[in-house]
Amino acid sequence: MNYRYIGKSGLRVSPICMGTMSFGSWSDKKESFRILDTAFERGINFYDTAEIYPVPPREETIGITEEIFGEWISTKPRDSLIIATKVAGAASGWFVPPVRHGLTAIDRFHIEAAVDGSLRRLQTEYIDLYQVHWPDPIVPIEESMEALDRLVQVGKVRYLGTSNETAYGLTKANTIAHYEGLARFHSIQNNFSLLQRRFLDELAEVCRREQISLLPYSPIGGGVLSGKYNVAEMPKNCRFGDYHHAENPRQKAMAARFVNERTLASTKRYLEIAQEAGMSPVTLATAWSMDFDFVASTIIGARSANQLDESLAALDVVVSKEIKEACDLVHKQILYPMG
Repeated sequence: MNYRYIGKSGLRVSPICMGTMSFGSWSDKKESFRILDTAFERGINFYDTAEIYPVPPREETIGITEEIFGEWISTKPRDSLIIATKVAGAASGWFVPPVRHGLTAIDRFHIEAAVDGSLRRLQTEYIDLYQVHWPDPIVPIEESMEALDRLVQVGKVRYLGTSNETAYGLTKANTIAHYEGLARFHSIQNNFSLLQRRFLDELAEVCRREQISLLPYSPIGGGVLSGKYNVAEMPKNCRFGDYHHAENPRQKAMAARFVNERTLASTKRYLEIAQEAGMSPVTLATAWSMDFDFVASTIIGARSANQLDESLAALDVVVSKEIKEACDLVHKQILYPMG
């Protein structure tokens, strides 16, 4: 395995990270263990979770993913794993986190409550990479960084990262950390795929200049790039199919954002490129997301262990210049809302 460093940290991780957001909802404990075992056997040492998982977040299921993952962790040598989890951000216009009665904030109280809960559920004494799940627009970044730094100082956390952040937020946070002598963000976990390229603007520049690693999530566009949505009717028993058929208007809006005429048109072209290259579209999409100098590890997900083969096959794929150019041409010719 060709391990990569995360930012300026001492964390060396596999180029693919195993995501866990389905554990406890779409995947029961037995299947979750199969997924984890399969990834581990293929040499994956990096695993990502969050206090609000599984998805979709519900008050009655909050924390189940970390509990399942924690039980599995206890069967492996702890220092063979790089474990990442996240503290929920503040309520936003589209989402109120169903944890701590929806009153979350990235302040000292909530950060300490969140990390202690995660440590207990994960059955571990420390977290390798602790991330802010999404920014807090109210609490000053200075206060948030000081609170996060305390976790590093007391040994509960080794390194810090953020997620769903802007170039401004990432730069300001690390500027404050630099001048105040606080622990910095070594990673940013944002949506990045063939269908979502906004990261290639200012954020990519920040990462390159400041030695911060991107940990892309949703490399197959929430499943869209697999081609399973390129059918006459919205399928059921899949993420955006469930959201499309749900009564929750936010979930319906999320489905429409990812599955629409233009993303499906792009996907159709990517399916053709993958076929011509002799690989699965999932393999192509995953390998494409890994092939950037600022990417440390791409986060994949699965509902069953059987789904892992196509994603893990990307470990052995080198995306040629010709394939990259063909993919870039699709992006230029078909504009879509996801960027």
